Amino acid sequence: MKVLYAAIDQSVPDAHGGSVHVTSVAEGLAARGHEVHVLATPGPRPFPPGRVTWYAVRPPIGIRQLRFLRASQVGHLADAIRPDVVIERYYNFGGEGILAARRIGAVPVLEVNAPITDHPGSRKQLLDALLLVQPMRRWRDWQCRTAALIVTPSTKILPADVPREKILQVEWGADTERFHPAASGPVPFARAASDTVVIFVGAFRVWHGAIHLIEAIRRLRQRGRLDITAVLVGDGPELPAVRKAAAGLDGVTFTGALAHDQVPACLAAADVGVAPFDLAAHPPLAREFYWSPLKIFEYMAAGLPVVTPRIERLAHVVRDGREGLLYDPTDPAALAAALERLADARVRVPLGTAARARAVQQFSWQHHCEMLDLAIQAARGACAS
Repeated sequence: MKVLYAAIDQSVPDAHGGSVHVTSVAEGLAARGHEVHVLATPGPRPFPPGRVTWYAVRPPIGIRQLRFLRASQVGHLADAIRPDVVIERYYNFGGEGILAARRIGAVPVLEVNAPITDHPGSRKQLLDALLLVQPMRRWRDWQCRTAALIVTPSTKILPADVPREKILQVEWGADTERFHPAASGPVPFARAASDTVVIFVGAFRVWHGAIHLIEAIRRLRQRGRLDITAVLVGDGPELPAVRKAAAGLDGVTFTGALAHDQVPACLAAADVGVAPFDLAAHPPLAREFYWSPLKIFEYMAAGLPVVTPRIERLAHVVRDGREGLLYDPTDPAALAAALERLADARVRVPLGTAARARAVQQFSWQHHCEMLDLAIQAARGACAS
């Protein structure tokens, strides 16, 4: 099967989750014997070597909202490649991949990682209403109707009238061969053998909640717990505020942004993975926690118990008391209490072992691509009949 994967608003390779996702899906499908061609924005380093063929296609002047202006270029590449399947990574101002698939007779697949439907009061919804004929709603509805298959971690972020039989609901994943408890490599932080090291990896958006980890560490210091230390990996708009909140706290390390291939060793050198998401800080999340969070799958693959808020979607991934601990995000002391419980290796180690086992069985990119491959084959069969 020949696959064209249109994800031109994502830079590859890069440290963010979208880049990891696109690379992992492309390489996973190629590993299953398919010929995979990917359209993406070049990242700070060359495209990954291997069986995938990469094409440098950027949104005009780097503005994602202008992505559809590349429709002609995408169409010409589709004509040259003649894929059997076109996968498009959905974006509000996209659709060029689905359009090309329809024109050349390829099977159109829409990969949905964020809400297609708008949360009440969103700027896009208001703009669409002002335009009276709601062109953006009509365009997204056309994409959903045209797609033979929609791949998403949550059906709640799709229009209600999308037929269930054309949806593949599947979580994203982790590279369980690279992320494992014995991963080695340089680690940009030091630790004492007696410490319990909790780690946060993220892009420091306000809804990632990194500042809540700092607040928990401060609370633990007030309780005299000096043995629980924190490492925060990444960069982003909230990093200055988080650094300021950590001023004067011992045992807090900021590594800055790291290449994704450096992260497995960092996780293997830690004891607990923390994902303190803050739903109140991002209005779309009030409707549905639509992410399939890569950091949690990678923590689990590394054999770390996970600490995260008690949210329905996350409780499906991390079962409280089985692969980690869920805490009440409305209780200011709850995160610190969860970390303190996991300072006991008798509690922590069995949870981490179970987290690793579940990641391998259910949350690997290998599993994701197997499910995707089967669903695409079924969609091809349905389109041919």
